[in-house]
Amino acid sequence: MVTKQFGDSPEEADLRRADSLAREIFSDVANKWAFLIIETLGERTLRFTELRNGIEGISHKMLTQNLRMLERNGLVERTVHPTVPPRVEYTLTAPGQGLRATVDGMCDWTHTYLRHIETARRRFDA
Repeated sequence: MVTKQFGDSPEEADLRRADSLAREIFSDVANKWAFLIIETLGERTLRFTELRNGIEGISHKMLTQNLRMLERNGLVERTVHPTVPPRVEYTLTAPGQGLRATVDGMCDWTHTYLRHIETARRRFDA
């Protein structure tokens, strides 16, 4: 996988530019599964099965793909313990915790405006 390199240029941090590193990162982490993984991990360390059980509807494949992406972006740390069978744990890194604050804000926003959105949908669909 080819990744853009950040060269300290403002263009690379501009989400509005299609070729920016910021947009690549945003595209990676702005999905429901990544948000739910980040929210589920919170301040805890969890094993793969614990994560899967904590996120209703996520498949083994989607959890694996998203954990790899989050690890690649430095948001999740994967620790393999040399036991038989191997024990693998996941935890949020400091940048992952920073993103979690944003995810928490989005969750709060959803709770605040849920009724408004339901009403707007009913009106739109009528």
